[in-house]
Amino acid sequence: MSLESGELDDLTLKIGRKPTSTELQIVAAEWSEHCSYKSSKKHLKMLPMKGPLVISEKGYDSGVLDVGDGYVITAHIESHNHPSAVEPYGGAATGVGGVIRDILSAGTRPIAIFNGLRFGDIEKDLHARWLFKNAVKGIADYGNCLGIPTIGGEVEFDKCYSNYALVDVAAIGFGKKKNLIKNHAKTGDIVVLLGGATGRDGIGGSQFASDSLESENRSAVQIPDPFIEKLIIEAILEARTENLIHALKDLGGGGLSCAVSETADALSIGIEMDVDKVHTRELNMNPDEIMVSESQERMLIVTSNDKLKKLEDICKKYRITCSVIGHVTLDNMMHVKKGEKTCANLPTDVVANATLLDRPSKKPAYLENIENEKKLKPIIDYTKMMMKFIASPNIASKIWVYGQYDHEVGIRTVVKPGKDASVLRLDNGKFLSAKIDGNPKHCYINPREGAIGCFEEACRNVVCTGAKPIGMLDHLQFGNPENPEIFWTFLESLKGITDFAKYFEIPCVGGKVSLYNETPSGQIKPTPIIGILGLIDKTPLSTQNISKGDCIVIVGQTKNEMGGSEYFEYIHKFIGGKCPTVNFLESKINMNSVLNVITKGLVKAAHDCSKGGLAVAISELCMTYQIGCNISLEKVPNQKLDVDRILFSESHSRYLLVLEKKDLKKLETLLKKSKVEYNVIGVFGGDHIRFNKESKNIIDLSVDKSQKIWFNSLKELVLHG
Repeated sequence: MSLESGELDDLTLKIGRKPTSTELQIVAAEWSEHCSYKSSKKHLKMLPMKGPLVISEKGYDSGVLDVGDGYVITAHIESHNHPSAVEPYGGAATGVGGVIRDILSAGTRPIAIFNGLRFGDIEKDLHARWLFKNAVKGIADYGNCLGIPTIGGEVEFDKCYSNYALVDVAAIGFGKKKNLIKNHAKTGDIVVLLGGATGRDGIGGSQFASDSLESENRSAVQIPDPFIEKLIIEAILEARTENLIHALKDLGGGGLSCAVSETADALSIGIEMDVDKVHTRELNMNPDEIMVSESQERMLIVTSNDKLKKLEDICKKYRITCSVIGHVTLDNMMHVKKGEKTCANLPTDVVANATLLDRPSKKPAYLENIENEKKLKPIIDYTKMMMKFIASPNIASKIWVYGQYDHEVGIRTVVKPGKDASVLRLDNGKFLSAKIDGNPKHCYINPREGAIGCFEEACRNVVCTGAKPIGMLDHLQFGNPENPEIFWTFLESLKGITDFAKYFEIPCVGGKVSLYNETPSGQIKPTPIIGILGLIDKTPLSTQNISKGDCIVIVGQTKNEMGGSEYFEYIHKFIGGKCPTVNFLESKINMNSVLNVITKGLVKAAHDCSKGGLAVAISELCMTYQIGCNISLEKVPNQKLDVDRILFSESHSRYLLVLEKKDLKKLETLLKKSKVEYNVIGVFGGDHIRFNKESKNIIDLSVDKSQKIWFNSLKELVLHG
């Protein structure tokens, strides 16, 4: 690991001397883009991070929200992109382990995991298929071994991710407010390293993740051990209950270098430590290796001498190694020794705070004409086209993915994966809904509007379970920030997310920025991922069986916004056009209206319209509940669009509501009062999915045949090609 020449000069100036070898390694880890956020940190301050439910404490690795009755939830999101692109099983698994420890660091029990995944074109790219298959297995195996349910996520395939992978893992924790760890320390407190042994795996991982992926550096990939992680969770929670922990920090990117410097800086203390006291997996590890190793399943604890014996007894009970590696000082210095020899002695504020950069930005040239459409070849047979469409990797059911996850362990999951969002039961009688969403195709065409659309889609999904959004996680993934055009797309996405968050008063409670996501074959498309947490005070909308005669109501208008749609890109192989935009006022009215009718018990099912448009959303309902329908396209509120645009536009702020005919009048009264645009567009029944326009049949699909293709096509593609 190494510093850039300007950074070396900066460090030398700040400490007034030439740094030692160990100091260089420590600072290179902490000043890496992955750990320091030096390109993005000053811009992230625009995000709203406070709110009536947000609890802020020094040094937390996760966001905390008060859900009432003395309880809190915690949430965080992390990525393991570079490691997963090299070794997908281990990279994805250790990504799960890291985000779980972030939740644990606040003193809460991890209760759920969800993820967002991106891979290349798995229809044509065997390597992309291999990455996908093994990353999913890594996530499944680690979560299943821990006994923590993986409750959902989303997956997208695009050739911009060729030879690469984006693996975003989010986690949710739950606990009593009184049990939150209030990080503090005083002189004489001791510093304990708990968990797995430190080895040579993951050395240089943070810097590896802070540059373009040009080589397979397998030594930078960490080795997962979920069984140790499970024991750590139980040991930490018991130590927390016994009030043995003064401060707690996960060892993630940068290893001990970052954990020690960030803890000391956050608490305005110094820490003196001895690398000889660190329990290691391999012989003859030098101080540089010990300080920057990213071996997994490790936690840093600050406690006092009088509490050490109890902490050691708990570790012995769970068969976890713990080592006293140092103590707290008052001098705000990070002092690393090997026995009596000093290896590093640096001010903690210097180590933990890299100089922030002012990156130039410039609108990309490709955006000048991107919204221009070309004349598309007319579709002769929409039924045949739909059969191809529902079998495509981005539209097909993801049951092959979430079927590998144990999503019911822990007995909290009341709405399972496969619906718009998953829902967890909380101990205070309330429910938590969670969903993660992204759309790189929209974000490529318009980074600002695309990012807003990702945010709104995630909100729509939790609203469809009857939940009110209360908090947001964001993960902003882009290419090389040194390229002004790429940095412009990052800033535009961030501004869009900020504007939406402020308008809807949804605070950002955690997030991650991942840059340098590119390979020699090129950069990724702008890929912001948004996770939404929603709270349900009473009962979630648990979908009942859809019956013959039930009505279908659409809320929201279908607009001429085809840019970035699956229809344009998968069917017509065309990238361009105007991408969907969100009218904030319209979005809020529609969202509140749908929440209102769900709360009043008028709706049997709710489903948002998104990827693939109305045609896919209706078909998903029919295929999931094994019932046909008749849809009148002329009744869909739209801007006098051609039939293909009514079917496949991905306009935002649209919801499908399913209800019994007897409740239709009450529903319409409420929707009219809210002044939303809506209409009754069809009725369920039979065994065919039919879309008609003015009595002319446009699409006619057999429910049984469609369902088999939709459910099985992804599995068949991954396993058999």
